[in-house]
Amino acid sequence: MNTFRNYISVAALALALSLTGCSVPGTASSTGQAGTTVSGTQSAVTLASTEEDTHFDSDDLTWDPAKEVAVTLGDGATTVAAGSTSDAVKAAGNTVTISAAGTYRLSGSLSDGQVVIAAGEEDVVRIILDGANISSSTGSPLVVQSANEAIVYLEDGSTNAIEDAAGYADQGTYAPNAALYSMADLTIAGNGSLTVNGRYNDGIVSKDGLVLAAGNVSVDAADDGIRGKDYTVLLDGAYTVTAGGDGVKADNDADEGRGWLLVSGGALTVKAGDDGVKAFSQLTVTGGTVTVAESEEGLEAAHIAVSGGTVNVTANDDGVNAAGGSSSTAQGGGQGGGMGGGMGGGDSVGDYSVDISGGEVTINSEGDGLDSNGNASISGGTVVVNGPSNDGNGALDVNGELAVSGGTVAAAGSAGMAVTPGTSSTQSGAQVTLATAVPAGTTIQLADSSGQAVATFVTSKQTASLVFSSAAITAGEQYTVYTGGTAQVTAGLGEGSLDGAQQQGTVTAGEYTAARGPGGRP
Repeated sequence: MNTFRNYISVAALALALSLTGCSVPGTASSTGQAGTTVSGTQSAVTLASTEEDTHFDSDDLTWDPAKEVAVTLGDGATTVAAGSTSDAVKAAGNTVTISAAGTYRLSGSLSDGQVVIAAGEEDVVRIILDGANISSSTGSPLVVQSANEAIVYLEDGSTNAIEDAAGYADQGTYAPNAALYSMADLTIAGNGSLTVNGRYNDGIVSKDGLVLAAGNVSVDAADDGIRGKDYTVLLDGAYTVTAGGDGVKADNDADEGRGWLLVSGGALTVKAGDDGVKAFSQLTVTGGTVTVAESEEGLEAAHIAVSGGTVNVTANDDGVNAAGGSSSTAQGGGQGGGMGGGMGGGDSVGDYSVDISGGEVTINSEGDGLDSNGNASISGGTVVVNGPSNDGNGALDVNGELAVSGGTVAAAGSAGMAVTPGTSSTQSGAQVTLATAVPAGTTIQLADSSGQAVATFVTSKQTASLVFSSAAITAGEQYTVYTGGTAQVTAGLGEGSLDGAQQQGTVTAGEYTAARGPGGRP
């Protein structure tokens, strides 16, 4: 064990936190938890104060190796080496209970057992998994019943596994329901690997705050994959989640300023039977990579902000959805969102928002692509939407105002419910409505009056409408629409040539036409 290495890891994380910031639009006027403020129409989550907002601090990953207690797990033969807190470890049969603060290094295996942390409310308990495999046939194999904070550290180069029972003996309201279950704040760190198989319900759960600081972690869960309550934060590491329910979430819906989720680094890959990445209040991406490969709705929260990183979403319903409640009861969802000029057409404008100021966002959805039951703004970054082919949904669906002031936007899909930038937009754009929908793989290009291609987009599915906005588009100028030619694109956008392309008509930048919804109203 190298204490200096742990210190460097913390220093790197602290530096990342101190250099990053973001803001999440809202409408309430109040002060939430420490470092989180809501004022007028802006609610800010300042990453420089993440250590104030969460339980995570620079002491979490630094300890004295001489004070570690080595616990070698074995069926009916668990041994505890002598150490400063070895008296706090009791093994009874295949149940190992840790009752005091300290650092405990676990290795070996329990084929049908349980590790329980039952420490004091001020105790910080650090569990180093160093080649540990723990399974249970009756419940959760790793439970934090009580502590101030539990840290699960994955030793460098180690491979670890946790698997719970398919059915739990205790199914009470407050009983554990995940393979790794914590009633206290929980941090996962270290550069080792961990496989979590949640056969009963969830994979990893904290009933308080959850910080994923590092690790190579794979979670397979019958219901939710990774669930924090007050907050869920991904700072670094590679997390792969396959879930029958929601993939990764923060679900505190009772306490003001809680129920938020942040990705500031690392790589998160999700395949979910319901929502991919979800927060009750705020979902923020400032760095790292978020890939939702399968979902009903990809990203969902009342307020969604992307200021950096890479987000790729595939969804059977809405791709990025600013709404409240579950996907089955969320408002909007393509219902009557057919007004042009950035308005959703008849739907109420709620306290919801999508704010994209940087990063790269790519959406492939069968429902609405980028959907807000309130307002939406795009001021930077790149947004590519491969929206629905049916006219009951749109690539963009914003009940309030869609304000575009920067970045690059390409939103393709059906024409029946198309939403375009609103009147408050300071960056112009062009709306292309094709006489006949074109198939996947079709190159659509816009050329200026000199014949120079200023926009090249390649469809990934059947497309009848394209809304495009970038700094290359000048308000009031006329652009010629072509299909065909050659293209070199990434995520659908790139550069192209008009050689062999066919002219389809012209559009004037900044002139948007109202779409017609299923009922035929503009």
